Amino acid sequence: MQDVVIKTDKLTKRFGDFVATNAITFGVYKGEIFGFLGANGAGKTTAMRMLCGLSKPSSGDATIAGFNVYRETEEIKKNIGYMSQKFSLYEDLTVLENIRFFGGIYGLTDQQIKTKSEELIERLGLESEAKKLVGSLPLGWKQKLSFSVAVLHEPRIVFLDEPTGGVDPVTRRQFWDLIYAAAERGVTVFVTTHYMDEAEYCNRISIMVDGKIEALDSPTQLKRNFNASSMDEVFYQLARGAKRGD
Repeated sequence: MQDVVIKTDKLTKRFGDFVATNAITFGVYKGEIFGFLGANGAGKTTAMRMLCGLSKPSSGDATIAGFNVYRETEEIKKNIGYMSQKFSLYEDLTVLENIRFFGGIYGLTDQQIKTKSEELIERLGLESEAKKLVGSLPLGWKQKLSFSVAVLHEPRIVFLDEPTGGVDPVTRRQFWDLIYAAAERGVTVFVTTHYMDEAEYCNRISIMVDGKIEALDSPTQLKRNFNASSMDEVFYQLARGAKRGD
């Protein structure tokens, strides 16, 4: 039996009369790469904030890494990593200083930080850049470093909010190699993306429309269900009827 690390049951968030996330129910397994898709305004960001323990649901329930989203938000935050499209490291600190700083925030010991810093810099091939300011690195390197720091404390789940926005296709593919490696280590990867070719890399995908999950399955099965040749076609068929958006 697969280990479910994210479980939601009719999870809902209202802002006044507006229902941003409407009774969503799904589970995500240990080591799974789970794509969370939807057009702008579909409710993805609101849902992710609840799952990360940053926003309290209006109703419904959810557990993240076994912890309840109402009562155990601090435990949730200790067991997850997070990376957004907006680069989250400090550009006026060096590569090594950033790794040490976030290692401290995540509660690692000095010895753990030293060991993990060395391993990370070697794995990314950043030996010659370790003492350079992060602001001087190309965007692709920043994104790969940011992801690696987000999983430095070996979280059970990492949330990636459009992590490859603005980077070139080759760098995007390299970034996904890091995602695959994390999943093979048993980290659950929960990722939002606007790139439908990236959706093909996920084990399963959910597609939100107007606050509800309208489809959830593997890319292959979704294409079969919608008689589509690509995830672009699947997404278009679902999203064209959306009433919400920018």
